[in-house]
Amino acid sequence: MGHGLAIVVMGVAGVGKTTIGRLLAARAGCRFVEGDDLHPAANVAKMGAGQPLNDADRLPWLSALAREIDNTLAEGQMMVVACSALKRSYRQVLGRDDRRVVFVHLTGEPSLVASRIAGRKDHFMPPQLLASQYATLEPPDDLNFAVDAPPDAIVAAIEAELAGRGIL
Repeated sequence: MGHGLAIVVMGVAGVGKTTIGRLLAARAGCRFVEGDDLHPAANVAKMGAGQPLNDADRLPWLSALAREIDNTLAEGQMMVVACSALKRSYRQVLGRDDRRVVFVHLTGEPSLVASRIAGRKDHFMPPQLLASQYATLEPPDDLNFAVDAPPDAIVAAIEAELAGRGIL
């Protein structure tokens, strides 16, 4: 690539950001970063207690992710990041209007997403916070992909769209 690229796989909890992100990174031969791993302990505890995060809670987390992205771009490398990035302002922190940061939004019907969250084991995000995520979501205008297909098919659709735009 030479100029670097960060693909941020975004959406509400339970849409499959980690699954799709890992698969996309593996197929692209690049690093994958699980955004949840960079949450401060206080955020994890708050969500685990069923309390939604506010903008002040999210800022240190978004800043840590932005540093990861900036370092990768500075090295001229490619990465895939799984991050909710629910609001435009959050995406501004992560992308800083850099054309090398691409946001891929995974979408799903609330009932499908809720069933996925309910089936999770050992995850800090409780199902009752899903409604707050949908309420916070400011969907991007572009690059929206439904998650009602198998992961391989979703990743193939993402790759085709990004390749068609000259991004991949």
